Amino acid sequence: MSGFPGYPFASHWFERDGHRLHYVDEGTGPPVLFLHGNPSWSYMWRYPVLALRDRFRCIAPDHIGMGLSDKPDEDGYAWTLASRVDDLDALTGHLIAAGAPERGWTLAMHDWGGPIGMAWAARHPERVARLVVLNTAAFPNPHGDRVRPPLRPPFWMLRETALGERLFLRHNAFARLATLPPLGVRRPMPRAVRAAYLAPTAEPGNRIAVRRFVQDVPLRPGDPAWPVLHGAAEALEWFAHLPVLIGWGLRDVVFDRAILDEWCRRFPGARACVYPDAGHYMLEDTGYRFLTELHAFMSGRR
Repeated sequence: MSGFPGYPFASHWFERDGHRLHYVDEGTGPPVLFLHGNPSWSYMWRYPVLALRDRFRCIAPDHIGMGLSDKPDEDGYAWTLASRVDDLDALTGHLIAAGAPERGWTLAMHDWGGPIGMAWAARHPERVARLVVLNTAAFPNPHGDRVRPPLRPPFWMLRETALGERLFLRHNAFARLATLPPLGVRRPMPRAVRAAYLAPTAEPGNRIAVRRFVQDVPLRPGDPAWPVLHGAAEALEWFAHLPVLIGWGLRDVVFDRAILDEWCRRFPGARACVYPDAGHYMLEDTGYRFLTELHAFMSGRR
């Protein structure tokens, strides 16, 4: 059992290329794969896992460098979108070899979980039965290669400058700000919950993945992650016939209404649950409102 509030899960480990990847594996039944983004970890999925584990097998990995997974140094890991997809492919392949079903997977994605998850799904479209989409993207930015004006200066400072590196590595600024109103949430997290979000990046040496995720954001052709993102976007049409649930915090300062509209355009049959009072970490802001929708969707009542 962990010491994190609301996260009473046993730890499981998968070793790949000398690094241990941590994951939650709770319940039995059809598998649900929960994919977090940056700068969060599997802790963000604690409520959905608790809500669904009586009927589903809930699997929530921590990306390498995040959460309870190993934290390699700068040269110890590739730190690319492609490497994240390879990690996920290796983990799911391991689980299937150990008895998990090859088909019938629900893919739940938030933030970077979207491009990672949909790129994995593009490799194995026959495995995916449902999609749950929470404040993420798996296609090029509808705004083009522009970062929205309020975010442009801090984004480029964090991504490109020595000051940004100091803020990331010395002060943990990105993770700290992401757990505060108004950038990550609209209402303050309880102190213990915020501490749990921040625990994996408490030490400067554990913050490399946070910055490298920001540096890997694909804005235009030529960026290293662009081919993977573009391939995932092209494959989205293969999944348009599936049940899709969208949960969206409209007060997200990064994943805005234009990105939500693009999801709805690509999946016109999706059920969209939109929350004007929720931010990027919409699960923290919506509580049981979205969990009720998720439970109904997974039960086939939506």
